[in-house]
Amino acid sequence: MAFDFKKEYKEFYMPKDKPAIISVPRINYIAVRGSGNPNDEDSEYKQAIGLLYGVAFTIKMSKKGDHQIDGYFDYVVPPLEGFWWQDGLVGVDYADKDCFRWISVIRLPDFITKEDFSWAVREATAKKKQDFSKVEFFTYDEGLCVQCMHIGSYDDEPATVEEMHRFIDEQGYVLDITDQRMHHEIYLSDVRKTTPNKLKTVIRHPIRKRVGN
Repeated sequence: MAFDFKKEYKEFYMPKDKPAIISVPRINYIAVRGSGNPNDEDSEYKQAIGLLYGVAFTIKMSKKGDHQIDGYFDYVVPPLEGFWWQDGLVGVDYADKDCFRWISVIRLPDFITKEDFSWAVREATAKKKQDFSKVEFFTYDEGLCVQCMHIGSYDDEPATVEEMHRFIDEQGYVLDITDQRMHHEIYLSDVRKTTPNKLKTVIRHPIRKRVGN
């Protein structure tokens, strides 16, 4: 049976719908950076998703080709994730999507080296006759965070975020969103097949221990 990150690492992908504190290890990703409203037709964001999955499935299907990756095991491609921010703001303003900046990512299995990744980008470029130069190998050490499963529309996320922030205040922590530590979302539902009120999204925010009172 194929290794499924969501099932094997439930603490990171299947949290409860109540806030909890978690320490997230360093993880490697396929990444594409961009900006703008993700909902716009033919948006940079939608193009980025196509690039991510192009490389992700090239790596997954490498077992059938000449490039044999050391330590390879069969796995389910992990869910789409995103790091989001807006210049000059701590957190995000959901009403101003045009000002979004983002890094859209898909987790890489640990056996993928930078050399394997570079091969996959070249292979995808050759086979799909498409420019994959925006795709990068991205390592992120997320550290201490608060997270919660949000069920519902993306536009309703502020209520869940507010609950998360109340929780960390009660637990003696403060929000630690910076240029390097960002608002993080993990998308567990297929938006093409799921009604907005049933969408499942993991929301994760970096935190640190409060100093003093």
